[in-house]
Amino acid sequence: MIDTAVVVALYAIGVAMLLSLWRLLRGPGVPDRILALDTLYVNTIAALILFGMHLKSSIYFEAALIIAMLGFVGTVMLSKYVLRRDIVE
Repeated sequence: MIDTAVVVALYAIGVAMLLSLWRLLRGPGVPDRILALDTLYVNTIAALILFGMHLKSSIYFEAALIIAMLGFVGTVMLSKYVLRRDIVE
């Protein structure tokens, strides 16, 4: 039963990733694109965790943690760039 739920959740996350990618490419403004990129990071993390549960492997959890850290830093950097046009002060 749990295996079926994981597979269904993987498909749902895949659809969410496609919608986030569509917003990233067609977003009307830069803040919309930053938010879409952040949502894509979160969806990627969820997909990796679900894929790790499906394969019963713990390496995907570590990859999800690395993507979470990089996603946070990337979002902060892009937001600072949009606000001040300078990343490092």
